[in-house]
Amino acid sequence: MKDTMIGRAVQKTLNQPAKALRLTVNGQEHNVVATTDTPLLYVLRGELQLNGPRFGCGLAQCGACTVHLDGKPIRSCVMPVGGVVGHKITTLEGLAAAYNGAHGDASSKLHPVQQAWIDEQVPQCGSCQNGWIMYSAHLLATVGRPTDSQIRAALSGLKCRCGSQVAILRAVRRAVQAIEEA
Repeated sequence: MKDTMIGRAVQKTLNQPAKALRLTVNGQEHNVVATTDTPLLYVLRGELQLNGPRFGCGLAQCGACTVHLDGKPIRSCVMPVGGVVGHKITTLEGLAAAYNGAHGDASSKLHPVQQAWIDEQVPQCGSCQNGWIMYSAHLLATVGRPTDSQIRAALSGLKCRCGSQVAILRAVRRAVQAIEEA
């Protein structure tokens, strides 16, 4: 019985017609063709060739696929593309431009979190770094000068198999300092 229900769900997805959808990604309008229940991650990577968000677990548990939706982090592997039409999506590729534009600086500087990641040499394998950077950027945009416990709490749902968490904490602190000095 369970197999029959799974089969129907797959069949429903396969029979759903693709639609033309208009997405705002990294400040630019894009027309894509997809079924409305296609995961946003698939459209970002497959249609728009944006490789910042990564496929990790596919279950919204690791955070590798994180993007900002209207400024808030979401897991794009489980977000249907139909649910983001009319909203602003920012990926790792657009993070610096969104930050610099919001701060009246049209330069091509990296977001302070991205620069801190480089300065602290955080990535090991790099697979999960997208999520950590996107959540850290959101934290600094909303809290400003977070305590270590606030940083840990904000990043608690993310997974890193390499053990980069100590370097990540240093990088977030460095980014806070860079923002304050700017």
